[in-house]
Amino acid sequence: MITFPNAKINIGLRVVSRRPDGYHNIETLFYPISLADVLEIVPASASATTLSVTGFAPAGDVADNLVMRAYRLLQSQYDLPAVEIHLHKAIPFGAGLGGGSSDAAYTLCMLRDMFALPLADDDLARMAASLGADCPFFIYNRPLFATGIGDCFSSADFTLRGKHIVLVKPPVGVSTAEAYARIVPAVPQRPLREELSQPSALWRGQVVNDFEPGVFALHPRIAAVKQRLYELGAVYASMSGSGASVFGIFDGPCSYTHIFPDCFVWSAMCEI
Repeated sequence: MITFPNAKINIGLRVVSRRPDGYHNIETLFYPISLADVLEIVPASASATTLSVTGFAPAGDVADNLVMRAYRLLQSQYDLPAVEIHLHKAIPFGAGLGGGSSDAAYTLCMLRDMFALPLADDDLARMAASLGADCPFFIYNRPLFATGIGDCFSSADFTLRGKHIVLVKPPVGVSTAEAYARIVPAVPQRPLREELSQPSALWRGQVVNDFEPGVFALHPRIAAVKQRLYELGAVYASMSGSGASVFGIFDGPCSYTHIFPDCFVWSAMCEI
């Protein structure tokens, strides 16, 4: 069985308050995009479950990969047989795109379907929450507003259908912990839902990512990418998550790989 775990972008990201447990409450819109990894799971020819990773493979022991953690999570509750898993990473890591969380969520869904496990999407979402705050989003995989630590979801009457997205990740890394350390939480004057009800041409300067000032100070290259996307005609541009990727929303088709020669660049028309 093969499937394609997709990425997401954050459209607006407000850090509202610091919690007693040390985490932060946020307000954001998760929007799925078609940039995707490739995930294959087949019955194992041996007695042990294995994972191989190609593409943008992060360093570290594959046993700690979220895909393996998702398998072990289900295996601890159901007597799953061994499987062979191959993951080809097309979503860059450290980009604020949720690639690892998507891989984990899709693994849960694939294993449920392969072995006919009696689990509804809501059941999987509750399980996925133990793997990462944004993992449950990828179970539903539609535009959703997120609050709490990014794990409390509400419906979003939101579409970018027909718009075009250009996504650029410069060759820099952003520490999420450092990005949070540079933020002073504040309750926004207007709810994000209200801001996003306006036409996208009015979002600039209003629909903001609170991580940008601190991250841009550390990594001017990321700020330069955002500015360049506006110069190229984006109606809206923003960093996704805590970086390092930046996306621009355009009214028409565009391909700017040649503009950002040393960056990861992806573009597509929005279908949702």
